[in-house]
Amino acid sequence: MIGMVLAAGAGRRLQPLTDDLPKTLLQIDDDRSILDLAVANLKQVGLDEVVVVTGFAAARVDERKPELERRYGVKIELVENPKAEIWNNAYSLWCARHAFGDGVLLVNGDTVHPVSVEERLLASRGQDIVIAIDDDESRLNEESMKVGLSEEGFMRRITKQLPMEEARGEYIGLTLIEPAAADALADALEATWKRDPQLYYEDGFQEFVNRGGVVGTAPIGAVDWVEVDDHDDLGRARELACLY
Repeated sequence: MIGMVLAAGAGRRLQPLTDDLPKTLLQIDDDRSILDLAVANLKQVGLDEVVVVTGFAAARVDERKPELERRYGVKIELVENPKAEIWNNAYSLWCARHAFGDGVLLVNGDTVHPVSVEERLLASRGQDIVIAIDDDESRLNEESMKVGLSEEGFMRRITKQLPMEEARGEYIGLTLIEPAAADALADALEATWKRDPQLYYEDGFQEFVNRGGVVGTAPIGAVDWVEVDDHDDLGRARELACLY
């Protein structure tokens, strides 16, 4: 199994900090970026190979690659999404589909969280795809990537548009993809971005389920985490960084 970090986004709500820097490289403490934390977590759970999908300001991640490899003892493969500034991230994940056959622990490059989330995902293996969810429904809001569950606890729906009363948690941007899901997930993602290049990779997960695939869930427990979308989120990430 290998690690994967989706880090192609421009982070326009974080300008001017992201005028020429991908948000995954924003500093969260004196010597670590969000990407540092993601790579460190993947290494801590025993993954020595990491694919990083780049896009906006990809050259800045290229510059950091040698230091990241040296600091964390990993081998990094960079995969550039040439359409990152005009298409959404369903295409970004599809660009790295060659790695699915190795099994992938996927991390969004803008999520600050403890390594316990990766550990929880690995402990929840069983289905071909397993997503990490925060099942504290009190945290849900209209911007949450909301998850609806079947009676068996599998993902039934995943969308920001899910009615609040149907949501049983929020997807936090980490997924375990088993090798057995490789071809079916790649096909679902391709169908998704071809239908609308502005769709999210979570829409690809929905397509996978619609085609008969099963997506398991791994509740993360009482964990503080943040998706860094704006300056307030970045401030919260910096508060949490000292804990992780």
